[in-house]
Amino acid sequence: MNWKIGLLLVGIVLNMPSKAIGQHKVFTRADTLRGSITPERAWWDLTYYHLNIEVFPETKSIKGENRVQYRVDKPHQVLQIDLQEPLRITAVTQDEIALHFKKEGAAYFIQLAKEQQVGQIEQLSIHYEGIPQEAERPPWDGGITWSKDKNGNHFIASSNQGIGSSIWWPSKDHPADEVDSMLISVKVPKGLMNVSNGRLRQVDEHDEGNTFHWFVSNPINDYGVNINIGDYVHFGEKYMGEEGMLDMDYYVLSYNLEKAKGQFKDAARMMEAFEHWFGPYPFYEDSYKLVEAPYLGMEHQSSVTYGNGFENGYLGRDLSETGWGMKFDFIIIHESGHEWFANSITYTDIADMWIHESFTNYSESLFLDYHYGKEAGQEYVRGTRPKIENKLPIIGRYSVNHRGSADMYYKGGNILNTLREIIQNDDKWRDILRGMNKEFFHQNVSSAQVENFLSQQSGLDLTAFFHQYLRHPSLPVLEYYFFDENTLRFRWVNCIPSFDMPVDLLLTNERIRIYPTTKWGEKEVRREKIIIEPNFYVGSFQLR
Repeated sequence: MNWKIGLLLVGIVLNMPSKAIGQHKVFTRADTLRGSITPERAWWDLTYYHLNIEVFPETKSIKGENRVQYRVDKPHQVLQIDLQEPLRITAVTQDEIALHFKKEGAAYFIQLAKEQQVGQIEQLSIHYEGIPQEAERPPWDGGITWSKDKNGNHFIASSNQGIGSSIWWPSKDHPADEVDSMLISVKVPKGLMNVSNGRLRQVDEHDEGNTFHWFVSNPINDYGVNINIGDYVHFGEKYMGEEGMLDMDYYVLSYNLEKAKGQFKDAARMMEAFEHWFGPYPFYEDSYKLVEAPYLGMEHQSSVTYGNGFENGYLGRDLSETGWGMKFDFIIIHESGHEWFANSITYTDIADMWIHESFTNYSESLFLDYHYGKEAGQEYVRGTRPKIENKLPIIGRYSVNHRGSADMYYKGGNILNTLREIIQNDDKWRDILRGMNKEFFHQNVSSAQVENFLSQQSGLDLTAFFHQYLRHPSLPVLEYYFFDENTLRFRWVNCIPSFDMPVDLLLTNERIRIYPTTKWGEKEVRREKIIIEPNFYVGSFQLR
């Protein structure tokens, strides 16, 4: 096998691989209804939503309607819509005919009266109301955040990646089917503004409040849909990007305007770096927005939420502890990176969440690479390694709404950085990243698709590489010793039997590449101190 690679010294890690993540978790029918393509989901394809709601801050409640337009792909008469308690669906109609439905947990099974003919475009009107679940620790647990700003104005936002969009609105709550376009209409009390995804079409004024209509012209994943309600002021800029002029708009609380004007300069720097590495921003038609939120932040499509305190780092800290993490505002860079990896390229199943988080974690180092040089980015990504646990696989269980381990962040970034070393050609690596965003533009993909694409474009068989790093928790360890003064013997341990990744060794006056497998191999090398190229994410152990 012809490889091109590189690795890192992280210490001795000799534990055997643990069993797959989630093996002790008992999955329920509710998990299957939430996480699988059920028969009641499989037969219809989303084409359009009009979510039309009123938000009542004083009672922390929502009331409204979602009009669901869909294309019939197969004959069927029962349709699944999801809405989580304590919210409830009060009525469903099609062609003004009231429909019967039954509820099983968060799943509503709607019995359609009209015969569903293949190829037809149909529409349902779903009315709902209630008090949605409140987010206790957003964005890590989902729901609505009901808070107030320092002036006593209501400050409200949604965040719901893991728990799902159905925590606050009725939807086809599965990532495999993205709606093609969407209108989001939100009525709020006087003096407040709602900011959602896409572009603001119009504002309807009422005696008791205003309705803000936001239109999303591109496909959008359901967890990316958001509301942000507050005493907002707006400023913006025009950015000349690869696809022409891009509107970049910023919405912040009125008293944070001056701070935001300084801090949000990172947005244009982000756009310049990421268009270089990944290709054009994926949503020119819908603009790019940063919206202040009452929590840390989230990658809502074309409506990135921000709560990092208008300072660099992650809440003022450098996650890499190298100094480089203080050169940028973490939330602006990381959450905006998700516009390419999460919002344009979206997982088909949350088990493959590494597609979102590993590439976006890695984008932080590429931002530094672009603006401060390659070694800055390399130091940053290496600096995150102490946060890696190597206890559970990165890929989770499929079809039960189960994500893999948090190693998808820091370990994921280091895996991709290792792959860059394997390829040994930075121009080719950039072409691969840009090609990936072109190949999977506005698509839902699986890990297998991404792995195959990277193998094909690199010209390498990366099967064992991804199997080891994504599906097994243990860190590969290079075991080696000098057989005599001129012979180095080596092999991989703490890994799957087929693991055969090459690695670069740094000697006094040269850099050499070896091709270990799990069987002993050897190479003529003069006995001296050996350093494993630090950008390879591996362990090492010298026997004698």
